[in-house]
Amino acid sequence: MLVILSAGIAPGLALLSYFYLRDEYESEPITLVFKTFIYGTIITFPIMFLQYVLGVEGFIPSNLANAYISSGLLEEFFKWFILMFAIFQHVNFNDPYDGIVYGASVSLGFATVENILYLVANGVEYAFGRALLPVSSHALFGVIMGYYLGKAKFSLKEEKRKWLLISLFIPIFLHGTYNYIFLAEKNWIYYMIPFMFFLWWLGLKKVKHAHRLTEKQYNNQLYKEKVQ
Repeated sequence: MLVILSAGIAPGLALLSYFYLRDEYESEPITLVFKTFIYGTIITFPIMFLQYVLGVEGFIPSNLANAYISSGLLEEFFKWFILMFAIFQHVNFNDPYDGIVYGASVSLGFATVENILYLVANGVEYAFGRALLPVSSHALFGVIMGYYLGKAKFSLKEEKRKWLLISLFIPIFLHGTYNYIFLAEKNWIYYMIPFMFFLWWLGLKKVKHAHRLTEKQYNNQLYKEKVQ
């Protein structure tokens, strides 16, 4: 059991550490990042319950509905809701890159519990594949969500709503597409490999752009301080 727990937890913590340590300016409080991670673990259970109910009651009639509603919509909405409720107005969310840290944190909290449950049910031999695909993809959905939340947080009032909606709908679409490849394609691996390369490219591109936005914000602050 210890081996399964270690294999289930390690990928999530490794990816979270990676995105946390890429913060080039003011590192986020470990306690708040950990709390966000725990929020992600907690929402796993109501999400799984709702997915079970939707399946049993026949509200998910096709692979398309399963991918985009049961997985994409439910999972990403709960993550987004937690970030909006607990993090978006927090005083420590004070630069654009912070959204990426907290987005990755809540997503990896969810992915870690999901990963442990899967390994308990199916065996530790699936740990490597799970780390490469489901855990990594959840991290990147969270990065992309957090990037757009960072845009919303530090945008003009008239643009805020647009970025908030994008922060929800792009992860839903990407997550749904990821699951649809698994469910609907017989030779899914041939579609999944390029999709994961695209997801990593997009996620790292957002990380790079968030760094630029954060650098610009800090330079503006320094300029204002000099002028004063």
